[in-house]
Amino acid sequence: MKIFKTYKTVLIAGVLLLASCAHENQPKESQFDYSIPVKTDLDKWIGTNFLTPYNINVYYLWNQNLVDNNRYLYPPDVTKVQPAMEVVKKIWIDSYSTLGGADFVKKLAPREFVLVGGTNLNTNGTRTLGLAEAGQKITLFEVDNLNKKNRADVTEFIHTIQHEYVHILNQTKPFDQQAWYKLTPGGYTTSWYTEATATSRNLGFITSYARLNIIEDFAETASTILTSSKAEYDAILAGASATGRASIKAKEAIVVNYYKSAFNIDFYALRDEAQKNTDAIINN
Repeated sequence: MKIFKTYKTVLIAGVLLLASCAHENQPKESQFDYSIPVKTDLDKWIGTNFLTPYNINVYYLWNQNLVDNNRYLYPPDVTKVQPAMEVVKKIWIDSYSTLGGADFVKKLAPREFVLVGGTNLNTNGTRTLGLAEAGQKITLFEVDNLNKKNRADVTEFIHTIQHEYVHILNQTKPFDQQAWYKLTPGGYTTSWYTEATATSRNLGFITSYARLNIIEDFAETASTILTSSKAEYDAILAGASATGRASIKAKEAIVVNYYKSAFNIDFYALRDEAQKNTDAIINN
């Protein structure tokens, strides 16, 4: 009995000691913030126009995990966020929804937009206007510079969206890369940024950036046509050499066929819808 009682006493002391140590090691305050953030009017607008209908979240507050920390980048002016996303909604989402069906963007879209206020400069002097990552995230730069009433600003901004979305479409359903490459095999270069636009068009490329590789060539061809009126595109063709014009037209034909065969979308009707919605944004 004495041994049992001694053992019991030691055991209880040990438990009390462990309990005391555990209590001392506990932080006096929680390291986690469990408070529920208060939604601003902007957050509610994003929820109504992007998150709820399309499962697309829009990040505009600073988050170092969402951007390249080796670049000088900063969040957008909060007052610039809704105007920028109104451009995205009207010209990109509404146009594709009209031609592809109400569920088109719901099924096939990036699930995150990351907005950056300033310019993303590269060491070669060029600017990165947008990035598409794994078909799930699009980062948009220079949001602070967008003027909704300026057609050039809106065209450049939405061109970035259209370009990056073409990449997402291509990741879902590839285009005929072999047929594309045969059209202008000798014109691709990693030094595309040193080439004049006129020279590139004479060689059969709609922009100089299209000369980086066939993936960018397809995206640039499609997005440039989508952000140009028929008259503006005709002017591009008219300014190229006969050989260059023929190559650009051949690439255009592949784009048109791709949209029809892969997604049953009339590409020219999509262009016209995007132009109509661009006019609505600028003139509103």
